[in-house]
Amino acid sequence: MNVLDIVTAVLILGGSALALTAAIGVVRFPDTLTRMHAASKPQVLGLLLVLVGAAIRLSGHADVGMVILTGLFTLITAPVVANRVGQLAYREQNIRDDLLTRDEMRETGENGEPGGHDAH
Repeated sequence: MNVLDIVTAVLILGGSALALTAAIGVVRFPDTLTRMHAASKPQVLGLLLVLVGAAIRLSGHADVGMVILTGLFTLITAPVVANRVGQLAYREQNIRDDLLTRDEMRETGENGEPGGHDAH
């Protein structure tokens, strides 16, 4: 067992732990916005750690390119999907207003209300 095997094991176990905490957060958090946060940020970081560990283990193999493409695709799509889910939840009023510290969508006039923020 060499140093690369240990680094690979640490990356894969760390990424798996982050993915597990994200899954627990999706189940335990109270509303759509907090669940969306748990499903996007730690899940993506966990997947990237697992993919880096796999790329180290597969170094010199042709499948490393696919591992890199998987990571890039995840980095590109996850924030967009999370943003759209958050906007939909807000429009459908499927959120808890008491958990919001600042309502930026209302401030920008999405519902036609200025909300005390001078946007112009």
